[in-house]
Parts: sequence; structure tokens; C-alpha cells
Amino acid sequence: MAIVGSAVATRVISIAGMKILQHTGPARIFECEEDCFEAVDKKQYSEGDVLVIRNEGPRGGPGMREMLSTTAAIYGQGMGEKVALITDARFSGATRGFCVGHVNPEAATGGPIGLLKDGDIITIDAEKGTIDVDLSDDEWGKRRKAWKPHKNDYQSGALWKYAQTVGQARYGAITHPGAAKEKHIYADI
Repeated sequence: MAIVGSAVATRVISIAGMKILQHTGPARIFECEEDCFEAVDKKQYSEGDVLVIRNEGPRGGPGMREMLSTTAAIYGQGMGEKVALITDARFSGATRGFCVGHVNPEAATGGPIGLLKDGDIITIDAEKGTIDVDLSDDEWGKRRKAWKPHKNDYQSGALWKYAQTVGQARYGAITHPGAAKEKHIYADI
């Protein structure tokens, strides 16, 4: 079953300088970048792992942070071609290694990235543009029924309000009603 690859799911794959364009390995799930960075910093991951940083997308973050700290640490440890990283957050142009970002639907809205568990076997094929997880449709269904949204640190204020109204990254992560309803577009000044 695919985690992304349908007409409604999108992702950006960074394969800068990569010689191998396929990766299969067990998922290591992290609910935020800080937790993943700490595991990388302490070298608490293994060659072949697929590090999954979720709940960092437009709604989950909120704000869709950039993941350069973690990807730079992985590459700095010489593991950039030995592990993969998947996230619903974004990457800068400086990201190197087998990295998949902008995955959506994001975890905070119940997207497949939010249903993954530690140890799930994930296959990424950059040539085909696919990410597959070795799970049956029945297991995906059970996980969807059991899914509960992750609670972020912002339960009031401007960031909470933003998280309530922001759309998916594939639509520009704009707040509703979005640009289609605007009468003045200030970016064109």
C-alpha cells in the first residue's frame, strides 16, 4: 500500500548527489524534529533506517518548519547515503541525502505518514516517485480508525488559530478562504 503516490498525495524528493535511488528499511518514528535530531546526535539509529519526522507540516507544526539541522547532522555523520528521511515538513536547498519532504496529506490531518509505526518496512523509489509501506489494506484501515491527532504545543493564540485554518502544503499552505477570495494581492506590489 502506498503512503504517497496517488493523485491527491504530494511530496518532494531530494536526491542531490545520490547514486542509489531506492531505499528500503524500517521506520523510526519521531513526532517532531527535536526528537529526531537528538536520536541522530546520540547516534541512536542504524544504517538502513527510514527516519520519519511527522507533525511538522503546515497544520501540525504549525508552520512547516525546515529540517536542515537533522539532515545536516545525518550527512555530517557520513550516513547521508545509508539512511532515508521522510517528513511532512520542508527542506532548504542545502539538504543533502535521501530526503522526502512536503509529504501530504500531513500527519496532523490523518495522512498516511501519521499512521506509520516504528518498524514498518518502507520502500522509497525516487525513479518511480513512489513510497510504499509493507502493510495490508486491512492494517491501514485499522490504523485509520484508531488514529487520533497529535496535540502540538500551541493550544491558544495566533499559532493555534493558524493551525485551525491553514490548508495542505500541496495547495500552498494558505489560510481559508485563501487567495481565491482575495480582492487585493499585496504580493504584487
